[in-house]
Amino acid sequence: MAAIGFTAAAPMVGLSSVAYAQSVRAEVGKPLQEAQKLAASGKNKEALAKLKEADAVGNKSELEKFQLEYTRGSIAAAAGENETAARAFESVLASGKLNANQQSKITEALASIYLRARDYPKAITYIQKVLKDNPGNSQMREQLIQTYYQSGKLAEAAKELQAGGAKSEGNLQMLANIQLKQNDKAGYVQTLEKLAASYPKASYWADLLNRVVGKPGFSGSLNLDVLRLKLALKQIAKPAEFMEMGQLALQAGNPAEALKIVEEGYKKGALGTGADAGRHQRLKDLALKTQADLQKNAAAQEANFRKEKDADGLANLGFALVSEGKGEAGLKLIEEAIKLGSARRPEEVKLHYGIAQYNAGKKAAALSTLKTVKGTAGEPELARYWSMLINHPI
Repeated sequence: MAAIGFTAAAPMVGLSSVAYAQSVRAEVGKPLQEAQKLAASGKNKEALAKLKEADAVGNKSELEKFQLEYTRGSIAAAAGENETAARAFESVLASGKLNANQQSKITEALASIYLRARDYPKAITYIQKVLKDNPGNSQMREQLIQTYYQSGKLAEAAKELQAGGAKSEGNLQMLANIQLKQNDKAGYVQTLEKLAASYPKASYWADLLNRVVGKPGFSGSLNLDVLRLKLALKQIAKPAEFMEMGQLALQAGNPAEALKIVEEGYKKGALGTGADAGRHQRLKDLALKTQADLQKNAAAQEANFRKEKDADGLANLGFALVSEGKGEAGLKLIEEAIKLGSARRPEEVKLHYGIAQYNAGKKAAALSTLKTVKGTAGEPELARYWSMLINHPI
C-alpha cells in the first residue's frame, strides 16, 4: 500500500503531505485512512477510536509509527485532546523524519497545544524553539510576550517588549502595566510618554501631568504652565479650571493670555452661565482693564526692568507681548532676560521662551529651545511634553 498523505485531519498544523519510498502495510494504513475520513467529517472522537486498530498491529516500522502518531496528533488537536495531541506530536518531532519547515510547523503546533492546555512552561519552551530557528517570526514573538505575561514572568515579558521596541498601543500598555507592578516609576513614565506621543488619549496625558504635579520638589510657580499644557491638550472644561487659569495668568502679568482663557471658557459654555456668571464677567472685565493698562505702560515697564536688570520682569513682559500678538518684540525681551542671567528660576524662563516661540509660530526654534530645559522642579518634564505636543498636535 502506498504511503499516506496527511492533510485533512490537521488544518492547525498545516503540514504538506508526507510521502516516503517505503510502504505502509494495509493493516496499518487502512485504519489510518478511515480515521482521516472520519476526522474530515468532524467525527474526531470516532477517528481517535479508529486509530486503536492501528495501535493493535504488532512490529510496526518506524514509518508506520510516524504516520500513526502524526495522524493521532492532528486529530487529537482538532478534538481538543491536548494531552494526547502533545504526546503524539512530540513523538513525531523526535522521529527525525521531518524537514526543517515541517519541524517548525509541528513545533508551533505543540506551542499552541500547550497554550490551550495552560501549560505555560512547555508552551514557552516550544515558542522559543520556533524563534531560535526563525527569529523573524513576529507572530511567535508576540505569543512569547503574551505567554510570559500570562504566566507571571513579568521581567521576561518586559525584556522582550523593550528588546523589540514596543510600538503598538497594546504592547506599550502591557509594558506600562508591568512597570507599575514592578514599581519601576521611571520606566513607567517613559512608556507612558510613548503612549501619549503615539496614541494621544486624554487618560495618558492626564496621568503624565498628574505625575509631574505630584513629583517631589515640584514648583507651584509652574501651575500655570501645567494648565497651559492642559488647555492646549483640550483638557480644560470646568468653570473652576478656566477661572483658576485666568486668575493665574493675571497674577503672572499676562492679561492678554487671561482674556483668551476667559473667552475660551465663554465659547465652550463653561463661563457666563449659572450662579457664578457675575464672577466670570468680573474676571473678564479685570482682564480687559489690566490689558489696557499694560498697553499704556509697557514701554515704561520695559525701560524700568532694563534699568534694574530685572530678568524676571523682562521675561514676563516678553511673554505677555507674545500673548498679545507682538511675537518679535516679546521674544526679544525674553532673549534679553536670558542673557542677563539673573532670573530667580532660569530654567522656568527658558521653558517660557520655548512656549512663547511656539505661540509666535516658530515651531523649529521652540523645539530647539525646549530640548535645552533642565531643572528639578518639573521644568524638563513640561518642556518634553510641550515638544511631544508640538510634534504630535491634537
